[in-house]
Amino acid sequence: MEAQSLRRGEGLLRQPEGLHSPETLDPSDWASVATLAHRIVDDAVDHVARVRERPVWRSVPEEVEALFGTPVPTEPMPIEDVYGLVKDAVFAYPMGNIHPRFWSWYMGSGNFTGALGDFLAAVQGSNLGGGRHTAALADQQVVGWLRDMVGLPETASGTLVSGGSVANLVGLTVARNAMAGIDLREEGVAALKEPLRFYASDQVHSCHRKALETLGLGNRALRRIPTDDHYRIDLEKLRAAIADDRAAGFRPACVIGTAGTVNSGAVDDLAALADIAAREDMWFHVDGCIGALLAIAPDNAWRVKGIERADSVALDPHKWLHAPFEVGCVLVRDRAKHRETFAVSPEYLQGMSRGIASAPWLYDFGLQTSRGFAALKVWMALKQHGVAKFGRLIDQNIAQAAYLAELVRQHPPLELLVVPEINIVCFRYAPEGLDEARLKAVNVEIMLRLQETGVAALSDTTIRDRHCLRAAICNHRTRAEDLTLLVTEVLRVGQEVARS
Repeated sequence: MEAQSLRRGEGLLRQPEGLHSPETLDPSDWASVATLAHRIVDDAVDHVARVRERPVWRSVPEEVEALFGTPVPTEPMPIEDVYGLVKDAVFAYPMGNIHPRFWSWYMGSGNFTGALGDFLAAVQGSNLGGGRHTAALADQQVVGWLRDMVGLPETASGTLVSGGSVANLVGLTVARNAMAGIDLREEGVAALKEPLRFYASDQVHSCHRKALETLGLGNRALRRIPTDDHYRIDLEKLRAAIADDRAAGFRPACVIGTAGTVNSGAVDDLAALADIAAREDMWFHVDGCIGALLAIAPDNAWRVKGIERADSVALDPHKWLHAPFEVGCVLVRDRAKHRETFAVSPEYLQGMSRGIASAPWLYDFGLQTSRGFAALKVWMALKQHGVAKFGRLIDQNIAQAAYLAELVRQHPPLELLVVPEINIVCFRYAPEGLDEARLKAVNVEIMLRLQETGVAALSDTTIRDRHCLRAAICNHRTRAEDLTLLVTEVLRVGQEVARS
């Protein structure tokens, strides 16, 4: 009887006036939104299908830049007009990393199935902090697939994050807590009896410095070990540094192996590092954000032998799995240590035997209580193409880097500074008679002119005091003719600049 009365509205408080016609963000006309959505998809297909016809990058005009300095809107604008701004301003001036001649820094080039996955994930709108729902199941399936790709055991855990910097931060946080010798979560770093030391090559990515600073250990806790002639960590110098630190009262806690350095793509001897870590009772972390997925490449998997012995691995599906930005992953061999580092049980997130909360809380394995459904774009692309194709694409990029290196060798005054180990080529335009300062100025100008004309996007770096151009070929759209064009244009622009 009471339920029937409630349904009829009997005995209820009178509703406030505003609740009779509540507002919503849903459109009043779903048909017109469907029409616009179809148009957006058509434009998106055209944008990707014709990417080769556009410049790699274009400078943003002042009038377009001014659009992004206007105050917060207070009045509504028709969604068709909003999309018009996106098409004319945002889509027209991208960073360029989906273009086949974008080789700056180290970025994947996306894939259209992944873009659809991002759209569908946003429509579904699930929060991947945990709970019993299929998005959480897909998330953990993707983590399991990545675990299997690099060879960690089925008992290993993992979590998806924004990218490599956070993946490394999470892995190093577990390493710090596991090796501290105290309950670090309760007592804090001030209670450490011996200062912790982490070890990596002098080519290690800068995110590791940020991680150790964030963890309260400080930059000095990260010992950069000199590298050999191939820019890999020098094993003898590593052993000596560990011994010296023990004698000085420090606690060697973690060895960081790099599977693909950001400067040149060098891959440390991971099997040897695993041996050292085991012998010294240290945590073995692998920064595999560039090269962990070499493990799935038929011709190049041997380069990361030993990664399967790591205690933790950071990797980036938005690089060599070409997922649209952003998605990273950290894997941890010891699930219990991983969970112990992050798990909390607030009263508002208690597990249940039934219902939505009857599944594990995924946020127990990382920093984020809320995160999006990034797994779907990876899940869909792997389902569509299969892991073997992604492995072949990795081999293809490495072969392209070798081809570019050979073009450089054959076309003086180009100079190859580092024989590429994987897919990063470091070279420069180096005519006789120019000192290092002038060589740097010439090559920076070459890089900028190639970017500004939209021909190609390179970055630059300095390796052992020698400045160079850097082509990171992490792009499934790149063809051999793109690399030939690059060499032709570097020679042409270099000649112009050197004469000026």
